[in-house]
Amino acid sequence: MNGRAFSSLVGRAPLLALASLVVLLCSAAPLRAQVDAGAILGTVSDASGGSVHGATVTMTNEGTNASLSTTTGADGTYKFSPVKIGSYKLTATIQGFQTITTRNVVVNVGQDVVVDFTLKPGSVSETVEVQSSIPVLETQDASVGQVIDSHSVNDLPLNGRNFTFLAQLAAGVNTPQADTRGNAASGAFAANGLRPAQNNYLLDGIDNNSDTVDFLNGTNFVVLPPVDAIEEFKVQTSDFSAEFGRSGAAVLNATIKSGTNNFHGTASFARINSGCPRGGRS
Repeated sequence: MNGRAFSSLVGRAPLLALASLVVLLCSAAPLRAQVDAGAILGTVSDASGGSVHGATVTMTNEGTNASLSTTTGADGTYKFSPVKIGSYKLTATIQGFQTITTRNVVVNVGQDVVVDFTLKPGSVSETVEVQSSIPVLETQDASVGQVIDSHSVNDLPLNGRNFTFLAQLAAGVNTPQADTRGNAASGAFAANGLRPAQNNYLLDGIDNNSDTVDFLNGTNFVVLPPVDAIEEFKVQTSDFSAEFGRSGAAVLNATIKSGTNNFHGTASFARINSGCPRGGRS
């Protein structure tokens, strides 16, 4: 290689490196956390406590009848993730054991639900049904927070039909101090003494934060769905997962209702009089 060719190659090296970096970044697949869903996991064992390998566990959405199956590993464990919030039926079956079905397994936003199965010897045509119960203690997540379901969103009184006011039902959450932006009137809240602007708003797992100061509306979020569209939301105030990121205040994680096999609808009526603040119910 002569000197001129070598000099030309050295001069092009930065351009080649830049081009390679651009191709690498464009081809990389982004990783997105499933923060608007939950998970169902557990262990399948026999009557003696031994792990059952190769058992088929089927998860069925009780609202849509959509189902998904998996098999247990060598240690008898299984996991469905991500799982859209809702009510599910789980069935565990394997040759030589009775089939066990657990109904009404409710998955809330950001929740890991543990459903264990203990199989008894018998025919797979024999089915044992179990009703799921709400666990007293959450053992899969150390975060501090509270889930506000659709019944609370629809039934509790709201000023202006703004569901974010209900975030103050969670422990450690209260109305922020008065400021020039008037955030308190738009549903802003302070968690553990931190500023409302440090809260993280998520809607169906998508960033719903206002990155600029909204002097017109005085809000820290961008989209405010009507209360009838909210399935549930969760307020986490501390020790939440790093997948949420952004800030150290609270996380308000809301999800929109999705369809089922049945027709649903809502109707509401609000009457305003001189004894109620604007937007209130009487």
